[in-house]
Amino acid sequence: LREPRLGLLQVADYSEESSSPTPPAVFRGKADVCHTHNLIRLSLLGLMHPLLPSLIAAGLYAGTTAYQGLHLAQRAVPDKRLLGLLGIVALLAHGTALYLQLITASGLNLDFFNAASLIAAAVILLTLLACRQIPVENLLLLLLPLGTLTVLMAQFAPSGTAQAINEQPGILAHILLSILAYGMLTIAVFQSLLLLLQDYQLKHKHPSGLIKNFPPLQTMESLLFGFLWAGWGLLSLSLLSGWLFLDDLFAQHVAHKTILACVAWVVFAVLLWGRQQLGWRGHKAIRWTLAGFCLLMLAYFGSKLVREFILHI
Repeated sequence: LREPRLGLLQVADYSEESSSPTPPAVFRGKADVCHTHNLIRLSLLGLMHPLLPSLIAAGLYAGTTAYQGLHLAQRAVPDKRLLGLLGIVALLAHGTALYLQLITASGLNLDFFNAASLIAAAVILLTLLACRQIPVENLLLLLLPLGTLTVLMAQFAPSGTAQAINEQPGILAHILLSILAYGMLTIAVFQSLLLLLQDYQLKHKHPSGLIKNFPPLQTMESLLFGFLWAGWGLLSLSLLSGWLFLDDLFAQHVAHKTILACVAWVVFAVLLWGRQQLGWRGHKAIRWTLAGFCLLMLAYFGSKLVREFILHI
């Protein structure tokens, strides 16, 4: 049974005690290599699952919120550089989870919770970038918990019935502009809520530790309208790109989105005109901001919720 040319090869064991013949070492070596390759491939697939980055992102978001909240409660100023570093690391984990959840073989999986998670990531990214130039780090106290909630819901909540998006670059550009517009206007809404809280506490002369770390009221208001101008501009580009690249903006499945988004565009336009021409500010500006944002919420998330979880279409 020994081949002369293979002098170093092991003789196969065909004794009665063996339940099956033991293959020569040369063949066992190939099997071991294949087995090792399969183990490596399975390990990589495990690392590519969105569960781990989702949990890392949620933990970092929650930890950063706790760090910032404790410092503000003690009337201390959190380290801005540390906040930014923790936020960036959390956002990288969030982005990794989103990539694994959104990119599929059939196209872009932009269902209800994935869309919410993507918008939350865009909002946090825009805020972190803005923190380099303007004092908006207090917004993170509201936005990071939003990131925690959406990244966990995208991972653990049941998926809707949304079809994968496999469209031309023009349609994808329209989707990107819509997400950026929604993100910028979301920042404006949270800024308006902080402005409302600041105005209330200053009027009642009971400023908390959070409010004492805010910029002056006039600066807060200027920041609000800066976000509104940027969001309205992006919303304008989003509607324009939809008109250019969508076959029919008023087709049955998108007509309600188009109408509500256009009404929201008008609301924000009137608000900005009122600011420029009539000096609108304070509670009136906040009410108009919330009204426009609620219309956008209905336009996108309201319709997605009904279509995916009620009508199942």
